Amino acid sequence: MSAEPLLADAPWLTSGGTARVLQLLNANGEEARVVGGAVRNALIGLSPGDIDIATTALPEEVMRRARSAGIKSVPTGVDHGTVTLVIDGHPYEITTLREDTETFGRKAKVAFGRDWLRDAERRDFTMNGLSVDASGVVHDYVGGLADVAARRVRFIGDPDRRIAEDYLRILRFFRIHAAFGVGEPDRDGSLACIRGRAGLANLSAERVRMEMLKLLVAGGAAAAIGAMVEGGLLQALIGGVAYTGPLSAMIAIERTLGLPASATRRLAALSVAVTEDAKRVAARLRLSNAEAKALDSMGHRWWRFAAKDEAHARRLLYRLGAGRYHDRVLLAWARDGGDVHASRWRELAELPQRWTAPKFPLKAADFIARGLVEGPALGHVLTLAEDAWLAADFPLDETALASIADQAAARVSRDQKT
Repeated sequence: MSAEPLLADAPWLTSGGTARVLQLLNANGEEARVVGGAVRNALIGLSPGDIDIATTALPEEVMRRARSAGIKSVPTGVDHGTVTLVIDGHPYEITTLREDTETFGRKAKVAFGRDWLRDAERRDFTMNGLSVDASGVVHDYVGGLADVAARRVRFIGDPDRRIAEDYLRILRFFRIHAAFGVGEPDRDGSLACIRGRAGLANLSAERVRMEMLKLLVAGGAAAAIGAMVEGGLLQALIGGVAYTGPLSAMIAIERTLGLPASATRRLAALSVAVTEDAKRVAARLRLSNAEAKALDSMGHRWWRFAAKDEAHARRLLYRLGAGRYHDRVLLAWARDGGDVHASRWRELAELPQRWTAPKFPLKAADFIARGLVEGPALGHVLTLAEDAWLAADFPLDETALASIADQAAARVSRDQKT
């Protein structure tokens, strides 16, 4: 085991809510430490993110101390030893040290304990098995410090056993590697994931969605997804063809344009060629309504961009709005090969920045004045006129608008007489 004061000067550890929680729980024979991802992130030089704390104190004692200190406590998972303390509006998840007595898939029977080694050994990856105490001493029972230094993601102990405990760890292995690892994924871990891939079918769609969306925005997403495809791991998740080329192209396009990573856009590049794909993926991953609609919009006739000019693009921008338009043109660009030096694609992608669609200037009153009465015909003539206005490239002068209105009104009048 390694015990070194590697984080003694970390401000998030020595002040604020974290320091207050540790001080509260480090008394009267009990000990508390920050564990998991926050320690890993801090050692890598990243923001700690969510701060989870482990303690030797039982949940009831944690809540008793919180009440005495005037701190709100929420019994979010008391059966598994978890209590959430809320300080200045920020939640801190506190979990009593545990050891598994029986595991079966995601479920596990646990016993509370006081052994930091046993608690570390039940975690997933070595770099997530680290803990740091209030003085900044990092405790390493599983080789996590060396793996953090090497940016190597390894399962703790037997990879097959870790995976059998929770098959979501297959996705987490590739997601954590994509976010924090370098080089090829650990061979032993990769092979164990392939051996355990049948277990992916037992996972809930909600848990898969969460991990997939996190994986897609990680820095090494393209390589990690490629490794999953090679290992036959993605078919069970998306239920169709995985397009790794367009995914890599989408990532390159986002970076070239200085855009934040979009999980939905990247998911579309990976899995959507037509709208039927979008519907299938949305159902399999239980995407939110907003995510499902975005995926469906991107997949709808994206290929029309390849053969059309900017006038067509302006009409699409008017119909779709800036956000939907932008996503669809980026998908078309990625599926066209993703050449980041292609000036035509860049011009299409940046159209919303240099052109704002005008509002359709004709109103119902313009057609009532031409003899039409309110009712279905009025809605029909407005649609015809709007289509003609778009085809004419958004004219705003009175002569052009009058001509469009006259022709639309005349057509509807003829249709009513036949």
